[in-house]
Formats: sequence, structure tokens, C-alpha cells
Amino acid sequence: MSGAESAGVATGCDDEWDAFQARVARQESHRKKHCMNQGQQNKSDSIKEFEFTTRDFERVRALIYKRAGIALAESKQEMVYSRLARRLRATGITSFVRYLDELESGGNDQEWESFTNALTTNLTSFFREAHHFPILAEHAGKLKGQVEVWCSASSTGEEPYSIAITLCEAFGTLTPPAHIIATDIDTNVLTTAANGVYPIDRLDKMSSERAKRFFLRGKGEQAGLVRVRPELKKMVTFKQLNLLSNSWPISGPFDVIFCRNVMIYFDKPTQGKILSRFAPLMKPDGLLFAGHSENFLYLTDAFKLRGKTVYELDPKGAAKPLLSRQA
Repeated sequence: MSGAESAGVATGCDDEWDAFQARVARQESHRKKHCMNQGQQNKSDSIKEFEFTTRDFERVRALIYKRAGIALAESKQEMVYSRLARRLRATGITSFVRYLDELESGGNDQEWESFTNALTTNLTSFFREAHHFPILAEHAGKLKGQVEVWCSASSTGEEPYSIAITLCEAFGTLTPPAHIIATDIDTNVLTTAANGVYPIDRLDKMSSERAKRFFLRGKGEQAGLVRVRPELKKMVTFKQLNLLSNSWPISGPFDVIFCRNVMIYFDKPTQGKILSRFAPLMKPDGLLFAGHSENFLYLTDAFKLRGKTVYELDPKGAAKPLLSRQA
């Protein structure tokens, strides 16, 4: 082999070796970076202000189910820690074990309320699931006398005020013959609802004509906020109500019950029991509005489907939970 050929082969080998080393270096750099990021993530995950074991989480699940009927999924452990850690800081308690012990010992109704408030979810908006409101307007127009409505999961008030607006428009007046009872288990959101003050961007999906008619725009320090008109507030009575309580601080009969996107937090037997208690509170031609992902047909035979997530009383129904009768 000539010297030139020898040099060429050597140069080729060196080039391949250099390329191989470069690949190895890149792979090692990537591995170290990945390990570093993973280590930081694991360190971040492992460092918590309070110890929160699986047993603690199971206790929370049992307590909120017994108290409010909410069935927390196993995947909610981190969410529960985040929300209840605030309660530990607020009370000055340094461990979940002690916090839960004190809850179970009783005698602190205010903390039970805060515990429940922390674990309830309040996702809502004005005219959510908009297809329901024309049905409400049409139904109200056929009724004689005062229209009685129960909004059973009012959250921060957007739903009952949407109902009030619909009834005002249906009757062509700010003082329609209608009254709305709006309830929720969470006392914090009820305070917001009763105040009726919202960031103006909550009205983004509402027509400007409707917004101007039913809301007052804030000025000065209240700029960026809107308040529902006094006429709407007079139509709505807000009350705290736990759907699992043996007695409810309301009385029918109602022309309409809104129970939307709340049943999904209960297990099937609890859903059936609540629905069986709705039926006697409704007028014979009353309507029950459900959430888009809720199906009540297999829970009770007290209701039959009238339209998309809209139910009416079934005269042939027995107003008893189907699951309990099958058991």
C-alpha cells in the first residue's frame, strides 16, 4: 500500500472514530441532562410542606363522601393535597393526621365547612350549555302564575342569573312573575353569587345588547368589573344546601329544577336517591335540566327524557331509585 493510500485509510478511520466519539458525547450529554431534569422533578415531587400519605388521602375520600356525597377519584391525591394544605396553614396545624383527627372529633362546624368548600369544584359560566335556555323560555311562556325555579348547584351565580335573564326576556320585562331559589354546598361561592359582581371578561360570549341591559359597568376603582342589575338580584334567593342532608331548607312545587354538572361528582346510588327526592318537589309538568355528560334514565324511573339532557316527570314512574330496588 502506498503512503498516500495509507494516509487516506488512516484519515478515513480517524474521521469515523471522531464521528463515533461525537455521537457518544451527544448521547451522554442528553442522558445526563435527562437524569438531571428527572432528579430535579423527583426532588420537587418528594419535597412537600406536609406529609400526605395514601392513608391520609383515603381518610379524606371517606370523609368528603360521607359529608357531601362526593366520590373523589384515586387520581385526585395531588389536587387534594394542594387544596387542603391551605387549610393546614390557615389553622396552624402541622400534619394531616392531626387535622383529620380534629375534623372527625367534631365540634368545629366552621372547619367542616371550609374542608368541604376546599374540595368542591366550581366551574361555571353565563349561559353555559346554551341550548337549555330557549327551552326554559318556551316552557315559562306556557305557565300561568308565578314561575318557580330551583337552581340546585348555583356556584358563583352565573347559572341562576342566566335563568333570571332568560325569564326577563321571555316575559319582556325586568320584573317577570318568577322566583329562583339558588343553592350550593359551598358558602364561599354563595357569597360571590349574592354580591353579583364579576370581571367584565365573564361577559365576553354575551351579546353587547344583553350585557348592557342586565349589567352595570364599574367605574373608577370598580373599572373592569360589572354588577348584575338590582332587578335580577331581587329575583334570586341564595341559600346553602347540601344535597345529602336529610332535610332541605326549600319547598316546592317547582316548575323547573336545574341540576347540571353536579351529579357527576356523586356515585350512582347517591344520584338515584337525590333524583327520587326531586320528583315530589316538581309540578306535574315540571322540567329537570341536566348537564351534558349526565344521564338519569338508568338511575330512577321517576323521569323520562324530553329532549337533549332535559327531563320531565313520568306519570308511570315510582319516584324511587332503581339501584336500591334492584339491590
